[in-house]
Amino acid sequence: MRRALVGLAVILYGLAFAAAPARANPVDAGRVALIGVPGLMWSDVNATDTPNLWRLAGQSAVGSLSVRTVGSVTCPYDGWLTVSAGVRSAVGSRCGLPPEPDTGLREPALREFGWFSSVAGVPTAGTVGRIRHADRCTMAVGPGAALALSDENGAVDFYEPSVDRVTDWSRCEILAVDVDSVVRPYLDGEKLTRTAEKLSPEARRAAVRTADTQVGTVLAGLPSSFTVLVAGVSDHGSVPHLRVAMMRPATPASTQPPGAGTTRLLGAASTHRDDMVILPDLTTSLFLSAGWTAADIPATAIGQAWQPGEPIALEEAVERLRTADVAGQTIRDMGGIFFTCLAVLQVLFYASAFFLLRRRKGLGAVRVAAVALASIPAATYLTNLTPWAATGSPTLTLAAGIITFAAALATIALSLPRLLTRRTPNSGSGSAENVLLPLGVVAGVTAAVLLGDLLTGTHLQLNGVMGYTGVVGARYYGLGNIPFALLATAVLLVATAAADTLVRHGRRSLAVALVASLGIFAMVLDGWPGIGSDFGGVIAFVPGIAVATLIVAGKRVSIIKLGAFCVAGGVIVMAIAYLDYRRPPASQTHLGRFVGQVIDGTFLPVITRKLEAMLHTLLSPNLMPVVIAAFAFLIFALLRPGAATAGVLPVAFERAPMLKAGLLGALVSGVVGMLVNDSGAAVLSMALALAVPLVLSAGIRALQLTPTELLAQDLVPAARERPIAQNPTG
Repeated sequence: MRRALVGLAVILYGLAFAAAPARANPVDAGRVALIGVPGLMWSDVNATDTPNLWRLAGQSAVGSLSVRTVGSVTCPYDGWLTVSAGVRSAVGSRCGLPPEPDTGLREPALREFGWFSSVAGVPTAGTVGRIRHADRCTMAVGPGAALALSDENGAVDFYEPSVDRVTDWSRCEILAVDVDSVVRPYLDGEKLTRTAEKLSPEARRAAVRTADTQVGTVLAGLPSSFTVLVAGVSDHGSVPHLRVAMMRPATPASTQPPGAGTTRLLGAASTHRDDMVILPDLTTSLFLSAGWTAADIPATAIGQAWQPGEPIALEEAVERLRTADVAGQTIRDMGGIFFTCLAVLQVLFYASAFFLLRRRKGLGAVRVAAVALASIPAATYLTNLTPWAATGSPTLTLAAGIITFAAALATIALSLPRLLTRRTPNSGSGSAENVLLPLGVVAGVTAAVLLGDLLTGTHLQLNGVMGYTGVVGARYYGLGNIPFALLATAVLLVATAAADTLVRHGRRSLAVALVASLGIFAMVLDGWPGIGSDFGGVIAFVPGIAVATLIVAGKRVSIIKLGAFCVAGGVIVMAIAYLDYRRPPASQTHLGRFVGQVIDGTFLPVITRKLEAMLHTLLSPNLMPVVIAAFAFLIFALLRPGAATAGVLPVAFERAPMLKAGLLGALVSGVVGMLVNDSGAAVLSMALALAVPLVLSAGIRALQLTPTELLAQDLVPAARERPIAQNPTG
């Protein structure tokens, strides 16, 4: 059955990919002008201070630009180099403006910094400059523009140092302009200041007005046959932000521009968002606007074409983009504090539980705390159903939302068994209560939220404290590593909780099918390109599903079988990635592009970077304490059940035998996920943070309900010495 289901999933992938049409070219071929304004944000743009940019926004599609390159902050030098290369690049130690070209119209440092922009040691700087070799004239205004348009030899056809020196804006078909007025006040000599931004609001508005004037000069001189791309190509200080992106399509002179009150949102397949693009997309959009086809664009250019969306009111669009930056900033600032608090709460919980359970005191309080802690992950996603980022105090609103949703979920989970027991006519003294019901509620809600989010475009993970944000730029869509850990754990726990009831009623075959089918369904969504797009998650999910299914079936799990399941996970995800690779380049996700890197031998830097990131997480003060505390508690509770936890875990496994399958399956997925994902310890720590408290809460409830029966069966030998109170609330 398992092989048949896996085979069916692969066949469905193949059919879906074969039927997927290639995306149409969304930009008009012809002449193109890129106006780069490093540091420009949507909070800078308004009708009063920036009339030229505001008017252009009304004629364009507008979106947020994630300028993330190699480091956490993108310098102007890095931004322009990334545009030149079509892949995230950086110049190393220097963080400032690009140098002026020499008198030979050559970028003097091109060969030197080209090695900082490379794939498998092959320099990619100068990728955009290949347009020169296709009989297309290039003109650069400003050093950043020269860097963007230079070919591999550092040459452009025409160069002017500033906007006021240009007399003929239509000289060439390909134009790039560097308007650096916004970022210059943040420079310390030739380098971008790495300390907190100290420029006053008035000084920044003055710099933005200067930039707007220069942009207006360029727009006034451009013929309407030019496609205009505007991009805030870099950060302006030590804090990353989302930047401005605009695209005005080429318009015949006889056609009137759209009204200033209406615009369109601007997205790209690279982000799977209708209002966000990334910096490498600029390279691809330049090529397409210049008349190249998608097949002609160099394979090293990883970006996708900018895609205008449906009409939207200009004020509404700009406010939405401003709010997106606020949300990203809030998540970035709050992330470290949140995970620190979560780690502290987890460690305090295990220490308190160990102390109280050894003394058979406060069982009810420990149970409530366990369910509440396990409810926090789902609450972080549910909070994104509210417009917290648009409030006056987004950080406080976000924190209050997480606390409120977690409290509500925990209350429902703890109250539901009692309510159902009261409505059961012949429930007796309460021993008929299903001790796994709170676990099933919390795990079920967590799984349902994440699966629903995957099916609807992952809007809850974006700008979530346990998700990702475009400001950081590590991921823009799909299932992140922490959400994967939560999804795998939640699915396996809720599936085995349901299977336990089936097994106790003699329906073991149905229980096995339930665990396998739910696991495979979640795994398929996790790895499906464009939905979960999670490479490492599939590798980790398969052995977890297999272990849980085998235990439910009453089979033994050996090290050899476990290794085979891990290999099977790798084979499945590579098959999925290969099918993605077979699609047109414009339709591929990073799964398919990775296969291309394997084929051309350029995949080693990717593997090395992910391995280094994984090893770095082992030293994280926010993650490893959770792993150490949870594992120590779990191991001690299993080896010394009476002394450590009053025998809570043996009681839980005796009352609900299939619960062990869910816990072990989740631990297997967590450990494998830690080893194959760049988030490393974050995967295992979040799997433990959800699984262990829920299993502990089930054991405590089982102990509260039937202490006499358990003692008679010699399940808790140490408990005979100190009898446990019969009070179900502890």
